[in-house]
Amino acid sequence: MSETKKKLVVITGVTKGLGRAMIDRFAEYGWVIAGCGRSVSQIEEIRSQFKQEHDFQSVDISDFEAVAKWGKEILKDYGAPDLLINNASIVNKNAPLWEISAEEFTRVMNINVNGVQNVIQTFVPAMIKKKQGVIINISSSWGRSGEADLAPYCASKFAIEGLTQSMAMELPQGIVVVALDPGGSIDTPMLHACAPKYVNTSPSPDAWSRVAVPYI
Repeated sequence: MSETKKKLVVITGVTKGLGRAMIDRFAEYGWVIAGCGRSVSQIEEIRSQFKQEHDFQSVDISDFEAVAKWGKEILKDYGAPDLLINNASIVNKNAPLWEISAEEFTRVMNINVNGVQNVIQTFVPAMIKKKQGVIINISSSWGRSGEADLAPYCASKFAIEGLTQSMAMELPQGIVVVALDPGGSIDTPMLHACAPKYVNTSPSPDAWSRVAVPYI
C-alpha cells in the first residue's frame, strides 16, 4: 500500500459520531483511511466492514507513546497523509466548574488538547517534508462562546482555536491548518450526554457528513 496513488486521510475518533460518519464518506470517495479510536471492540467491528486497504487501530490519543507507535506504522505503510483530521474528543459531565474534579478536568484536556498535539507531533513533520497537506482540528461553537456546565469542554475547544491559529503562522507554504466548527450541534452520543435539549433540531452525523466531507 505504500505505493498507492490514492489519497490518504488520517482521522482520530472514528468509532462513533462524526468520525464514524466521515469514514463512510471518505471510503465512498475512494480515499485510503487510517483511523483510530479507543474502543477495541468498535474498531474490530469497523475493520470487519471495510476492505483491507483501510487501516483502523485502537489508540488512546492522550498517550503519546501509543500515538507515536501508531503513527510510525502508518507512515511506514502509507506515507504522509494528504489530510489529517483531529476529531476525537470527550465532554465532561454537566456541572459548574467548581464541582468538576481535577481528574475529570485533566481527562478532558488530555484527550481534547494534548491528544491533538500528540497527533500533530507524530504526523505533521512528514507532511512538512512532503511539502503538502491539510490539517483539520475539529472545534465547536463552544470553542468560540461558552456554555454553562460545560466549562472544561469549552476551555478545550477554545484551546484548539488558539493552537490552530498559532500553528497556521508556523507552517511552511503548502501546508494548511484550520479549526473547523461542525456548524452547530450534531445528533451525536456526546450531544445526548451534555445538551439533549438540542437533539431534536440537530442533523444526524450521516446527514452532516454528506455535506461536510465534500466541503472538506
